[in-house]
Parts: sequence; structure tokens; C-alpha cells
Amino acid sequence: MSILETRPYRWPDEAACERFAQALARCPQISDLSIELDGGLGAGKTSLVRHLLRALGVTGRIKSPSYAVVEDYAPPGLSGHPAHHFDFYRFSDPREWEDAGFRDLFAAPGLKLSEWPEKAAGMLPTPDLRLLLQVNDDDSRDVRAEARTVRGQDLLGELDRQLAETSD
Repeated sequence: MSILETRPYRWPDEAACERFAQALARCPQISDLSIELDGGLGAGKTSLVRHLLRALGVTGRIKSPSYAVVEDYAPPGLSGHPAHHFDFYRFSDPREWEDAGFRDLFAAPGLKLSEWPEKAAGMLPTPDLRLLLQVNDDDSRDVRAEARTVRGQDLLGELDRQLAETSD
């Protein structure tokens, strides 16, 4: 899986994570992307997903799919496309992939957000974007965004524009 482009980001606090998610939600490419979120427990993966889904218009409870493996949403901000939030932390058997119909979900249009993607290694298609979150001693987060497809590369350019507009 090759990396076409990378960008470093820093979230000094939760508000920075929320601003990042809001900028991501404003990118037109977001309606049909696969994004992997990689980082240890407490790195902020689920927080980012919650902020992103809120920014896309999801109301009500946004729960972690730790036990269900996937939670589905119909955010108004995705122009009719669904959003699927996967958490593969407890994923143990590749047959679950086929039995659960995940191949069909990943092949269909929509936003796919995957936590703990390494637990489904070999089953997941190449993501458009991979976000690696690292917690620092001061509780800030360093985020490395890796574009793995041309769509992911286009997204990074648009994300930078959106972030620049909000910092002015």
C-alpha cells in the first residue's frame, strides 16, 4: 500500500480535533471515502469520528461500535450517502468479514471510517486516507495524514484549504 502524500497536523486540545473534523466535513470528497484511523487506546479516534459525524449533521447518540463492529448513519451532509463507522478492535475471524457483508459496504458509495484497521488486515481495501494519531506527554495529538489514493490526495489539498480558511 503506497503513500502518495503525507501531511502533519497537531491538535493541542479537543477543540483542535473538532476544528479538524469540521474542516474535513466541508470537503466535497468526504461523501465517498474510506478513512482508516490508527492509534492506541485513548488516541482520539472515536472522538474524531464523533466530531466528524456531528459536523455532517448527525443528531442523537453516536456510539462506539466496539461490540457491534459497525454503526451506520445517514448524515444530511453526505448528500444521501451513508456513513459506516467500523471498530475492528474485537475482530478475530476473517470469516466475520464475509458473513457480515462488509465487502459490500466497502464497495458501495459512502463514507467508511475504520478504527483498528490492522485487526482486519488483508480484508480491508486500500483506504483513501489513513490518519495516524499519537498522544504526546502534554496530552496534545500529533496526526499524520497519509493519502493512499488519488481521492485521498485531492482530499488533503482541500482539507488544507478548509483549515486555512478557519484559521484566518
